[in-house]
Amino acid sequence: MIGYMLLVVLQFIAAFFGAPMVLRYIPVQGDPRTFVHAAIYAVLVWIVGLVASFALKDVRLPGTYTLAGALIGAMIGAALMLFPQLIAAIPFKFPPLYLPLVGAILGYLLRR
Repeated sequence: MIGYMLLVVLQFIAAFFGAPMVLRYIPVQGDPRTFVHAAIYAVLVWIVGLVASFALKDVRLPGTYTLAGALIGAMIGAALMLFPQLIAAIPFKFPPLYLPLVGAILGYLLRR
């Protein structure tokens, strides 16, 4: 359990700081940029999970279904960003790009 909590923290930090660096090299503007950002989040979350599965005890090795789950979760989070009324209805304020990141991490953690 502690391994997964540490994994979530590592995934959040790596994706949050790594995605803008990768996004710099991809020439896309407008609304598609949000979905590209979400896909980068998902791939970075999966890569961190892959590397961490070798270092952390009791953390399973992610497969292709795990990557697909992370991508689906990130895309759902990115789609929610297109509805500003929904984000305004949430009682606490946070940067909107947290939605695809949290979606990617939750999609990663879902079991088959």
